[in-house]
Parts: sequence; structure tokens; C-alpha cells
Amino acid sequence: MQVLALNSSPRTDKESCTFFMLNALVEGMREAGADVEVINLRSKKINHCIGCFSCWTKTPGQCVHKDDMTQEIFPKWQACDMAVYASPLYYHTVNAMMSKFMERTLPAIYPFFEKDENGNTFHPIRYRIPPLVLLSVCGFPEASEFNAMLEFFERTQHQNITPLGAICRAGASLLTVPALKNKASDVLQATRQAGQELIKEKKISPETLARISQPIGSPESFRKMGNLFWKTCIAERVTPKEFDEKKMVPRPTNLEEFLFVFPFGLNAGAVTDSKVYLQFHFSGEVNDACHFIIAKGKVEACPGVCEKPDLTIETPFSVWMDIMTRKSDGAKMLMEGKYQVRGDASLMLTLFQTGNQHV
Repeated sequence: MQVLALNSSPRTDKESCTFFMLNALVEGMREAGADVEVINLRSKKINHCIGCFSCWTKTPGQCVHKDDMTQEIFPKWQACDMAVYASPLYYHTVNAMMSKFMERTLPAIYPFFEKDENGNTFHPIRYRIPPLVLLSVCGFPEASEFNAMLEFFERTQHQNITPLGAICRAGASLLTVPALKNKASDVLQATRQAGQELIKEKKISPETLARISQPIGSPESFRKMGNLFWKTCIAERVTPKEFDEKKMVPRPTNLEEFLFVFPFGLNAGAVTDSKVYLQFHFSGEVNDACHFIIAKGKVEACPGVCEKPDLTIETPFSVWMDIMTRKSDGAKMLMEGKYQVRGDASLMLTLFQTGNQHV
């Protein structure tokens, strides 16, 4: 089976959630024996449809544009047995690049008008059109964000062309969060399974779709972390791409935000057999205390002071925020006396060595 996967994401592979999902789907299709070609539309020259209707009149079935769409992509699209439309969600539907591609498939239909069984008018098909699969991701955590896109996808199907499935992943940015790697792995494994099912069965089972769309984290946590992320990008004047390249983390501005963010950077999995109590005493613009209870791979964040901490860190709030967000080297700041550590200092390495904290 020949499959053509069209990726309309403007981002490069390493920073594209669309790519993560599409790559898993393609792997599953190939495992099931399909010959899959992936075309990144961002690297192709595809002109906008100019609405001249030459492909209906002067050169029936042929577009006037002599670009990559006419000379390469359109013929491959016609010849394939299945097409995957992979697009990030922009303004509740496919993005401009995918829309441009879809508009340029106009030569595949005749200009004439016919009536379907429901009394609706449609254009008959000139060329063979492959059955389609939609794959999309969005930033918001609610699956309802895809409602308009799914309606658009259904309404844009040609007569007698039945879509094979729609794979939608809300909150896609969470797929790369280390603390959520187990659920993210299951989502990608299910997407790979969907690829296998599409090749073998020409459909995706409800169970597989449920795994793909399963919740990853709570919407409330998503909103909190998202707001901190954007506040940090604005304060530091960086784009999300630059944020990732610099391996930055969201910077808390108060104790409540610190209590929320800090556990994501701890190597909680290293504490399995007993409880560890980590105490912070802050000074400066935040003059307060909090502590964390780490046990069995989980972290409980608590305001105030605990009775018998295993490790206590006394630091100006701004100093620790600089360390946590990689503006300062933690080991150097400790040697310079910028903050103090009391108790089991080896816990510093245990708790922070694989997390986001650089000490």
C-alpha cells in the first residue's frame, strides 16, 4: 500500500508536536507493511489558488501554476492508496499551508453540479481521490478545541469518499514534559497502533483513539504552567523556540508559583524506600518558608516549616530562582556563600542531578 503523509507544520521536526504524532503514526504504518512517503509542505513551493478556473476550462484537470504542487505533489496524491493530512490546529481548523494544499486539489473535480441523496449540491470527481486520514495537535488541553476542525474535515469530503479516521491530540506540548513521560509514551504507542490498524483494517478502533486522546495532566495545571511559561518568555524577551534552545524553565515570582513549579524539576524517582523532607527558607523579596515531602516517586509541596528536615536550603529568593532557571551556576553560588545548605548534602545530587535544578 502506498501512503502519502503531508505534514503542514511550519516547525522543524525537533520542535514540532505534529511531527511527534505523525512520526509515530508513520512508524506503525510501515510496521504493517505500507510504503509511506512523508512530504513536509513547508519545504515545497506551493502557490495560492488564484481562482481563475483554468483547471476547469482552458486546461481541464491541469493547474496553471507550474510549481511543486503541480509537478510533484498532486500526481503523488492522485496515485497513493491513502493520504494523511497532518496539520497543527490554527484558529480552530487546519493551518494556512494545509488549506493552500487542499485548495490546489481543485483540478481533481469537475465544475458541473449534481445533487446527492439528501438534496445537496456537489461537484463530481474527475480524478481518483485517495481516502483520507486527519492528524492534528493543539495547545489547549480540551478535546473540544477540535470540534470546528472535525466539522470542516467532514464537510470538505468529496462525494463517496469516506474519511478513514481523525487523530486529534489536545495539550500536545505536554508530550515532551519529563514528568509526564509515561502517559506521553502510551499516547505515542497508541498512535503507532493506529497506523497499523489503518493499514490492516482501514479504520482506527475506538479503544486506540481513546488512548491517543487520554488526558495528560489536569487543565488547571496546564493553565498555571502555561501562564508561567509565557510570563517568563515575555520577561526574558525570548520566543518559545529560544526558550527551548536555552533549556530555560518557567521562573516563579512568588512562593505559590514556586510550590507549583519546583516539584517538576526534582528527581523524585530516586526516592523509593523512605520519605525525604526538603526545607527552604527564603529571604529578600519573598521572605517565607516552604518544604517538600518526597516519597515513592511523588512530591508533596507544603508551605511553612517541617519539624525534622533532611536537607535545608537557606537562600535569597532571587538567588534560587536564578539557579533554578539556569541564570546562575548553583555550585558556584554555594562556594561563594550566596546560599547555605544544612543537613544531608548528598541529597542535593540525588534530588537535583537529573531534574531541572542546576546546583
